Amino acid sequence: MMNIRKSGERGHANHGWLDSYHTFSFADYYDPKHTNFRALRVINEDFIAPGMGFGTHPHSDMEIITYIVKGALQHRDSMGNSAVMRAGDIQRISAGSGIMHSEFNASKSEPVHLLQIWLVPDQKGVEPGYVENSFAKAERGTLHLATSKTGRDGSIPIHQDADLYFSKLDAGQKTGLALRPGRHAWLQLIEGELDANGSRLKAGDAAGFSQTDALKLSAVDSAHFLLFDLN
Repeated sequence: MMNIRKSGERGHANHGWLDSYHTFSFADYYDPKHTNFRALRVINEDFIAPGMGFGTHPHSDMEIITYIVKGALQHRDSMGNSAVMRAGDIQRISAGSGIMHSEFNASKSEPVHLLQIWLVPDQKGVEPGYVENSFAKAERGTLHLATSKTGRDGSIPIHQDADLYFSKLDAGQKTGLALRPGRHAWLQLIEGELDANGSRLKAGDAAGFSQTDALKLSAVDSAHFLLFDLN
């Protein structure tokens, strides 16, 4: 079973300094049909103007993953972490018992394009944690595991049984993922055009999969996407 979420159907908020597209209900955007998918609670595609960003604000009991598509993002938090993340970098914050952080476009001239993802953790009140990894040099044409429950194969560990993969395919390249019984998948296309199990997706589109044995993915045009394997 496959349910497609078209790019143009997402929630949209343009604050001038922030242009944001919400796959699931977020802030002032509420759609009872799209509040989450399994443990996935938020996927926001954000475009932040040069020098602008989110001032210091709190989070708790959430796994927050930031994926930089283009540009550079300055991060600071109450755990003492400070970093400038660039294209291909993935950051995981386990907010747990509570953290404060800020995020600003590190450039004074170029916008930053990112996806911010929230997953509901499988336990509350954990000690907050921070991990950042760069996948900028990852090979094209295959799936790369970015996060997992156990941190296997060099991935970033998270407090949820959710594998996050990313991939960049050139036109004509194919990849796929077998799903164990009872698992679900969410595909978020960032750039390009992709055939997913026979359905055509374009940039910004997404698809949820349940009761599916495998995903067969083929790039119609060069494609850049995230893929979640969820409990």
